[in-house]
Amino acid sequence: MEELHDDAQASPVWAIFSDLMAALVGILVLVLVWVIGIQLELSQSLEQEKEKRLAEEQRRMALEQALADPLASGRVTFRDGRIGISGSVLFQINSDQLQEEGEVLLKDLVKPLQLYLDQHDEMLMVSGFTDDLPIQRGNSRYEDNWGLSAQRALTVTRTLIDQGMPEDQVFAAAFGPHQPVVPNDDSAARAKNRRVELTTVPRRHTEATTEGDNG
Repeated sequence: MEELHDDAQASPVWAIFSDLMAALVGILVLVLVWVIGIQLELSQSLEQEKEKRLAEEQRRMALEQALADPLASGRVTFRDGRIGISGSVLFQINSDQLQEEGEVLLKDLVKPLQLYLDQHDEMLMVSGFTDDLPIQRGNSRYEDNWGLSAQRALTVTRTLIDQGMPEDQVFAAAFGPHQPVVPNDDSAARAKNRRVELTTVPRRHTEATTEGDNG
């Protein structure tokens, strides 16, 4: 009888121990599943980032190839996906009137740019920049460098449109003296900062929605 009593007392202990072990195993399985899920998510994120960088590199190479001739002649620069045109090629100091040399250059750029934009479903942003010097006295056309950079960007934009680029593929932006490529330490540096940049950007597509008549 004593042996039966001892067995009756020992049985609940083993049952509790078994339940604890089962719970621990369950927790370990959940942790393992969570870790595997995190690893898969990180792997997918890395793969997506890799594909994104590869696509950006392919777009950059395609644009550089499309601009091979003007790049070879040194009339434009290409850095970080931005096409740079010296302000001295396009405009005289404190002027928004396009020079003949600049008009010829833009005409040469229209076809390769439009071909690239069509193939990649992108748009062209024309950005105007100036140096840090204030507008010369007697120039009543502009109050500051913001106005000058904006008008220069508009001049280039309208010229590209006049030479065949669709209006819905190009837009203008102005940065004034901000975002210089080099510090404005001397006249040579300021000449580099007086520029117009052409940058391709993704086109935004809006889905047409039809609202129902609630009346």
